[in-house]
Amino acid sequence: MGKLEVADIFRDYGPAWRKANQGHINLEQLKVMSAIERCRSAALGGHVLRCSGCEQEQIAYNSCRNRHCPKCQSSAAKRWLEARQDELLPVEYFHVVFTLPTQVSDIAFQNKAVIYNILFTTAAQTLQIIGADPKHLGARVGVTAVLHTWGSALTHHPHLHCIVPGGGLSPDRKQWVRCRTGFFLPVKVLSRLFRRLFMEKLQAAYNNGELKFYSQHEALVDPERFEEFVTPARKIEWFVYAKPPFAGPRSVLAYLSRYTHRVAIANSRLLAADANTVTFKWKDYRRPFAKRQGTMTLDTPEFIRRFLIHVLPSGFHRIRHYGMLANANRASALALSRQLLCVPEPAPATKEQSEGAIEVPVFVCRHCGEPMIIIGVFERANAARAPPLLIERQ
Repeated sequence: MGKLEVADIFRDYGPAWRKANQGHINLEQLKVMSAIERCRSAALGGHVLRCSGCEQEQIAYNSCRNRHCPKCQSSAAKRWLEARQDELLPVEYFHVVFTLPTQVSDIAFQNKAVIYNILFTTAAQTLQIIGADPKHLGARVGVTAVLHTWGSALTHHPHLHCIVPGGGLSPDRKQWVRCRTGFFLPVKVLSRLFRRLFMEKLQAAYNNGELKFYSQHEALVDPERFEEFVTPARKIEWFVYAKPPFAGPRSVLAYLSRYTHRVAIANSRLLAADANTVTFKWKDYRRPFAKRQGTMTLDTPEFIRRFLIHVLPSGFHRIRHYGMLANANRASALALSRQLLCVPEPAPATKEQSEGAIEVPVFVCRHCGEPMIIIGVFERANAARAPPLLIERQ
């Protein structure tokens, strides 16, 4: 038997879980389960391959390409990173993490799209406002933000990873303003502005009727109860963490390759599963560094539930760019930044490179390492959706 995968758990125990939770699973969660179960199986079709060296033949099944599938995200991350290679500047890069407090996280659990959008907007605004303040940096900064909604135990823990160049364009766009070596912006100042901006937008969303409340939070539809619930979040310090700068652009790419397309749990963390329990590796960040690594065992239905609470709303973008890295002006801002930093523009892609950028499956023989040639293609199986219509003859 091969290594344990989330797909194995869904295939073996998902049908019983869906039956037991019928009426409490949304369409997006059902789609994710179906995609992961069918990924790289005959259900999605595939290719018949023959090695150009030893002439061994094998079958390669197609991927589901769902963004929540643990098997599909490594190749998706690679494609995304290749598109970002030429956007790195020869400056320090910093990693800033914005985390929501418990009270707001509870509201986010029932209002994912609204609260996650506020998280993106306020974190980016915080970095740009403090970055533009002459007391701190006095420059227009750029931000790449990646949303994660999970902790190591698969619990709901929404937080934003922001990658920021160590500096930015001056207001007159005539010079590159560098931050101090090893230091970007003060986290206490970031934390308090982030808290104020977020709570203002949260209150506005509540006043506009954009938030929905169910089960144990149903009473929050009453403004007084809502105010009572969120008041502690207005008074505590919010967690904003700035990590030490990356050791050069290559380490930024290495980091991004692990974070941009990460899913709630990687198959490599799974240890064992049966109808009753699932055991996996996890880290307890409350412990000293040397003692963080451990194992956790959950009831199988609870493991499936925890995995699926991290399914994002349809069409929701979990990677976003702001400031000088915003999609609308990224190319011109980066070109100006390179000019001010006296860095040559990256060489334009040749015709061959451009054509090579089109994704073409590359298969290598597992026996001799030679390229494999596609000698046949078979389509995915299409299940009948309804009985055929009977046409009455005249």
